[in-house]
Amino acid sequence: MEFHILLSLAGGERHGYGILQDARERGEEAAMPDVGTLYRALARMVELGWIEAAGRRSAPDAGEERRNYYRITKAGLQVAKAEARRLEALTRAARLGGLLEGVAK
Repeated sequence: MEFHILLSLAGGERHGYGILQDARERGEEAAMPDVGTLYRALARMVELGWIEAAGRRSAPDAGEERRNYYRITKAGLQVAKAEARRLEALTRAARLGGLLEGVAK
């Protein structure tokens, strides 16, 4: 789940609901938790220094409601890149092992 959050925030500042919307648009909704778990993960990632609060403000989709925005930090970007490289290597190994035959690249 943390990688999905970092991936979303690599595209720019987002609030929690925006992160869920972004995951849905990328077809990753099944990998995302319920809202309560998401906000606990966001708090833990702030403590780890992977993301930081970017302020509380109105969002275009929230009417008058103000939402907490988050942004990825340099440390978070390094974590995301390392995880992307790890996943790429696993995918390459799975393809060489014939596990991804017939799956579009």
